Amino acid sequence: MTETVPQGLCRDFDRLPAVTLLRRLAEKPFDLTAPSALTVERLTTYRCHAAGFDLLYATQRIDERVLDALQALADEGRAIGQFLLMQQGAVLNRIEGFAGENRQVLHTACRDLFAEAPLAPETTAQAQAELVKLRAFLAELESGALTNAAGKPFADLVQIGIGGSDLGPRALSLALAAFAKPGRRVHCLSNVDPDDAAAVLKGLDLSRTLVNVVSKSGTTLETLTNEELARRAFAAAGLAPERHFLAVTGQGSPMDNSARYLRSFYMFDSIGGRYSATSMVGAVMLGFALGYEQVIELLRGAHAMDLAAAEPEIRRNPALLSALIGIWNRNFLGCESVAVLPYSQALVRFTAHLQQLDMESNGKSITRAGRDLAWQSGPVVWGEPGTNGQHAFFQFLHQGTAIVPVEFIGFRESQYGAELLLQGTTSQEKLVANLLAQMLALATGQPHANPNQRFAGNRPSSLLIADRLTPYAMGALLAFYEAKVVFQGFLWNINSFDQEGVQLGKKLANGFLAHFAAQRENFLYNGSEADPRGWALLEAAGLRAKRR
Repeated sequence: MTETVPQGLCRDFDRLPAVTLLRRLAEKPFDLTAPSALTVERLTTYRCHAAGFDLLYATQRIDERVLDALQALADEGRAIGQFLLMQQGAVLNRIEGFAGENRQVLHTACRDLFAEAPLAPETTAQAQAELVKLRAFLAELESGALTNAAGKPFADLVQIGIGGSDLGPRALSLALAAFAKPGRRVHCLSNVDPDDAAAVLKGLDLSRTLVNVVSKSGTTLETLTNEELARRAFAAAGLAPERHFLAVTGQGSPMDNSARYLRSFYMFDSIGGRYSATSMVGAVMLGFALGYEQVIELLRGAHAMDLAAAEPEIRRNPALLSALIGIWNRNFLGCESVAVLPYSQALVRFTAHLQQLDMESNGKSITRAGRDLAWQSGPVVWGEPGTNGQHAFFQFLHQGTAIVPVEFIGFRESQYGAELLLQGTTSQEKLVANLLAQMLALATGQPHANPNQRFAGNRPSSLLIADRLTPYAMGALLAFYEAKVVFQGFLWNINSFDQEGVQLGKKLANGFLAHFAAQRENFLYNGSEADPRGWALLEAAGLRAKRR
């Protein structure tokens, strides 16, 4: 199935009848500071469950009238209908009447392996075929059938990629380090800054190291530059790179080359970079670090949340409900940013992944018909793990002039179980107590005669909480945010799946590289044959190409 989305599903946000009602309700939003606001009933009722996670949203500035209006918004914008069409393979990555990528959006097909009847069977079959290849490769490593030239097992894997080929896999590998196989480590190299490559490769026993190079096109400049740096390091150590380097790339790309790579795994056009962590982009590195069965658990968790995201009733669909609450805060309460604050050190890079997922997807200013937006689209996404953030930017959250909604992420149990009982409570209990206290403090505030100690309150937040951060839970958490982002894009009537804003900078960078190359070849070159603005910037920055 490859038809485009019927235009009847692509309705302008400001023409949806529910928008008028929501604007009226936003004139006097629910007051979280009122004495009877946060009742026991509200705190226990405003709870939504799926795939092992509970979404607690009593500390948002919403009530039953707003929830009903948000339900109407989802229905009128046909959010679920578009989500199902996406899963079935409709061409959503497009702008009507204009040139674009014109692709399907099938990241959910990577984990639809467990369904009796996959919604996009061809893409799911492709994902299954790559998993079979990965399982065989990991089995060879495990059995000792595949070793280095000296017969020793590989201990390290370096993933070279950038953007979606780095942020998601890096966040997942850090999140699940507690489940790593003994003697296995993974590292990520993304920045074209040569110091990044030097720092990652320094101290590694290259003879026992694999390098996984990830690029769909096989032509990504930053990735190819870092790959060449790594290849030279292996060659300098007397090692044959083709016995150490793996590729995750598009079938038939320049990197699909068995003479240069020990193994090649495929990624497909229908799976965009920032949505690719559950494809081979993330699975190869995670398989090496955690083992095949844990990769399957990650996919199971993501699939469970994908199923929950197809529920039309927003009070039973955490991803859709969170998307709608985000729209309420952004478009009706005027909040320009959202802080994602995981109270889990393992999720130290997860917010960075969400920045790309959300801001590259929904940082758009035209509709799917190519018209300028008359409403706000995606917010600024930022954050750090708690409780460190409490001693950094929480002052701004509590008493700053900007209202920043917060999405807390927490777990009832720690990953390692290395608990310290001190003053009657464990470390994990102290962590969770801080999280819950911040939710209440942001919501209720504190009246005080001293203005320096006065907290206005009415700072909205929600909490996504599960028992423990396992591979299954991580998959569900990842899929939750993927669904949340695409739901918001559908309702805003924007294309959440291209990233044209990235391209102009890349194009201009090539002009600067031409300047450097020309200088290196001819030191009398004065930039007269190229854009004078670029030459002027090089002059102002004091940059000159160095002789080799």
